Amino acid sequence: MKSYIEERALEIARYIIDNNATVRQAAKQFGISKSTVHKDITDRLLQISPSLAAEARKVLDVNKSERHIRGGLATREKYLRLEHR
Repeated sequence: MKSYIEERALEIARYIIDNNATVRQAAKQFGISKSTVHKDITDRLLQISPSLAAEARKVLDVNKSERHIRGGLATREKYLRLEHR
């Protein structure tokens, strides 16, 4: 694996852990696709730093378990804004 890819995977993991970020937020921050973020965290990082990969995975798993709640809140906000027009 090329060194810049390894470095990117490490940076993404640190960003996700430090900011409690989602895959989408990390992708936007680094200017890459969500698929690349996911591959970096789940595959590449496991080879580079298994402990960091496990930490980042915990954050992503929590975000995944809460995403239906965030989606519902976003929908609620949308319709509340439409009522007040």
